[in-house]
Amino acid sequence: QVQLVESGGGLVQPGGSLRLSCAHSGFLTSSYFMSWYRQAPGKERELVASTTRDGSTTSYADSVKGRFTASRDNAKKTEYLQMNSLKLEDTAIYYCYLRVIGGLGYWGQGTQVTVSS
Repeated sequence: QVQLVESGGGLVQPGGSLRLSCAHSGFLTSSYFMSWYRQAPGKERELVASTTRDGSTTSYADSVKGRFTASRDNAKKTEYLQMNSLKLEDTAIYYCYLRVIGGLGYWGQGTQVTVSS
């Protein structure tokens, strides 16, 4: 059974940090693209970061560039999104999205990140 399980969200003050995790299982291939999206209340879901198949290159939205870093632990089959210098406007539900190359895409269940003083 294909599964993406997210964790790591929470409440943090402006300027703080959080690390999101996305553990995946049930995939029969390691050929996939991983992305992180977020959706703030009343707004459309937006792409935050997108990583290439081998995990070597990640592109970021301008709004998070220099503050967020995506990484991967292949042994643990887990993707991470390190978020530093968090701002009020980073408040959203964050989703990981895995797309199998030549196949389907799968969403994590989402994790709430709230930045508030």
